[in-house]
Amino acid sequence: MNLVWKLLRQHISIPQFVGFFFANLFGMFVVLLGIQFYRDVLPVFTAEDSFMRADYLVMSKRIGTGGTLSGRSSAFTSQEMEQVAAQSFIKRTGTFTGNEFKVTAQMGVSGTNILHSEIFMQSIPDDFIDAPKADWTYKEGSAEVPVIVPRTYINMYNFGLAQSRSLPKISDGLVGMIDLNLSIRSSGAEVRSGNYKGRVIGFSNRMSEILVPESFMKWANQYYAPQNVPETTRLIVQVDNPADEQVTAFMDEHGYEWDTDRLNAEKTTYFLRLVVMLVMIVGLIISLLSFYILMLSIYLLLQKNATKLENLLLIGYSVGKVARPYQLLSLGLNCLVLLLALTGLWLVRNYYMDIIFTLFPQIEETTMMPAVTAGLILFALVTVVNYVAIQRKVKSVFFCQ
Repeated sequence: MNLVWKLLRQHISIPQFVGFFFANLFGMFVVLLGIQFYRDVLPVFTAEDSFMRADYLVMSKRIGTGGTLSGRSSAFTSQEMEQVAAQSFIKRTGTFTGNEFKVTAQMGVSGTNILHSEIFMQSIPDDFIDAPKADWTYKEGSAEVPVIVPRTYINMYNFGLAQSRSLPKISDGLVGMIDLNLSIRSSGAEVRSGNYKGRVIGFSNRMSEILVPESFMKWANQYYAPQNVPETTRLIVQVDNPADEQVTAFMDEHGYEWDTDRLNAEKTTYFLRLVVMLVMIVGLIISLLSFYILMLSIYLLLQKNATKLENLLLIGYSVGKVARPYQLLSLGLNCLVLLLALTGLWLVRNYYMDIIFTLFPQIEETTMMPAVTAGLILFALVTVVNYVAIQRKVKSVFFCQ
């Protein structure tokens, strides 16, 4: 084997093999990065809300310039709510109830104040909240109120204060670290006030307001603002299929619209898939071109050593033994490319995963198995093709003489 290699290694073009190596490395890295990045980032857009099912959608009236200038109300009438509930594609409906009194919230984490502002609270029927009944219950007279906090609040804390001041980051399992105090004051002639302890049971991706149990909201509105009649400006509905054409036609006909957060997430996911697919196609094209460079280099090398190859075959060396040095050369280059590509991917992934975990600490950590599997498949495919192509080329050189 050493003698065969000494005879055949002449005429090797180092620049050609270096060109193949770096082109293949770049192509392999782009493909693996696209696959791994897609698998790591996808849960950010597709993760379901912990407290609201995917088929729950929020409905409101479309607000336009004409309606604003004319002073037309954006609240649903009882007839409109009955009409919505009567649609065949809607399973059930519920109403949002907002506070008619003033609420000031003070939120802190480990003694650090992160929010002190007047806020707006809302409630929806309890059967739309996917939480244990024992956790989502308010008894009249209690000073503790269970609440669900918008995840945007926690994201701002994790990415802002926590990162700049080396404070602990909050995840779903650490909700007990949040201190939330609610100060309520009536808005009528009779001044009434009260302080309540907010017991955070979790975070919601779908809501932009603090959610409280419906029983607390009804009692508090009656006690602190009995003179005000709450208006229903949003409905929560359960539908069979959000993409049903009947749903879209009904919404357009009556000037309603869905909460766009979920629809925007679906659009973002679609464009994420599209971008990743384009990046992977570019990477595959680069890998194919590098494969072509390798095969061209080996073919030229075989052609230059055609006489030596023929002599080796004539004195009794098999086609496999003569082709093996070139096959081992391509195998070694492919192994090195795969190892370096995975190493580079590991470094880049550590960088962007730190950012993702800072913004979305609730996301579960994934592994590099998708990229490793894809890399091994590409490595095996290229190696087998190289093996067969070199074997056939050596054989053709002998029989063409």
